[in-house]
Amino acid sequence: MSLQNLQTHDKIFTIILAGGQGERLYPLTKDRAKPAVPFGGIYRIIDFTLSNCLNSGLRKIVVLTQYKSFSLDKHLRLGWNIFNNELNEYIEQIPPQQRISDQWYQGTADAVYQNIYTLEKEQPEMVLILSGDHVYKMDYSNMILFHKENEADITVACMEVPINEGKRFGVIKTNEENRITGFHEKPSEPSPSPNNPEAVLASMGIYLFNTRTLVKAIIDDAKQNTNHDFGKNIIPGMIQLKRVYAYPFGDENNYWRDIGTLDAYWEANMDLVQASPEFNIYDKDWPIRTYKKQYPPAKTVFDKNLPDGRTDMILNSTISEGCIISGAKVEGCVLSPDVIIDSRSEIYDSIIMESVRIGKNVKIRKAIIDKYVTIPDNFNIGYDPEEDTKHFTITDSGIVVVRKGMHLI
Repeated sequence: MSLQNLQTHDKIFTIILAGGQGERLYPLTKDRAKPAVPFGGIYRIIDFTLSNCLNSGLRKIVVLTQYKSFSLDKHLRLGWNIFNNELNEYIEQIPPQQRISDQWYQGTADAVYQNIYTLEKEQPEMVLILSGDHVYKMDYSNMILFHKENEADITVACMEVPINEGKRFGVIKTNEENRITGFHEKPSEPSPSPNNPEAVLASMGIYLFNTRTLVKAIIDDAKQNTNHDFGKNIIPGMIQLKRVYAYPFGDENNYWRDIGTLDAYWEANMDLVQASPEFNIYDKDWPIRTYKKQYPPAKTVFDKNLPDGRTDMILNSTISEGCIISGAKVEGCVLSPDVIIDSRSEIYDSIIMESVRIGKNVKIRKAIIDKYVTIPDNFNIGYDPEEDTKHFTITDSGIVVVRKGMHLI
């Protein structure tokens, strides 16, 4: 990845779609929009898309918000107020303005259409449309170069995914020149890639438009009774009319996760604690930025009162600032800032969010504990599905999710 040709990107206008409800991530989205859900200890999901923009030299960014956006707005204001308006650089949040109609955003294309005045104001050469709820690293400069070299009207980023997962994505067909010849959003029976019968070529929800092409497409779409969605309506309808190309995504590991479900969210977090993680958040050449509160360093505490003299044991885990672990075992976990775990407790394969308090002799396994939860002494989570079901959300794979602010007794 390289930060090249940054001077050309003042002609690129970036729109990040961040208004989705994230219903399949409930209860993590009970009080926050999906892009604002914490991830990897210190980050929010949207930080990965924004960091990609920053590292790719994109400096004109609007974030379209809608659903329970207070937490997201606050995070962007505190952590991403970094550009200089005098240099025409910015990250701005735009909630539904109802300039064109009295409705909320009806779909991804409608969200852009309702903000068409921003395009008229900026008059960019191209518009890059991104999702605020994916975890990946991508140099958009390479996609922009690909778009120009192919004289494309629209470029769609894509990657191969296992064929059994194809129902979750827009599935693309291309010719030998990477020109898109077919696009089917979430097909019931996805067709395999011609180069790999075990996979499909899936859209990543990353679209680069020539501005004139985009404006005409969303105006025409607004006049019709459609879902007003890029994947369902705009892209399929443009294949025969315009030069639509597929840009093959590829970082060093082709890591891209659509963490739209609780199971996928848990799995992506667990990817980070592997001995050799696929997704490298320690890459100094591609830093991931976020907002960080001021916490003291994390520490472990030797509990001399333990009869067996046992000390803390922390294995394959990420431990954020402000955490205090006292005579407890933590293995395969992601701990956000200001987590306190008391003596004799054992935490396995779990995500513990900010300011959680875990008492003595607690056992937790394969769980997601949201912020500000207090877990009393001798409490077990993840060991008795029948008991867990009475109090918590449990996913199909058995992940236990404890909602924000619960004080258990």
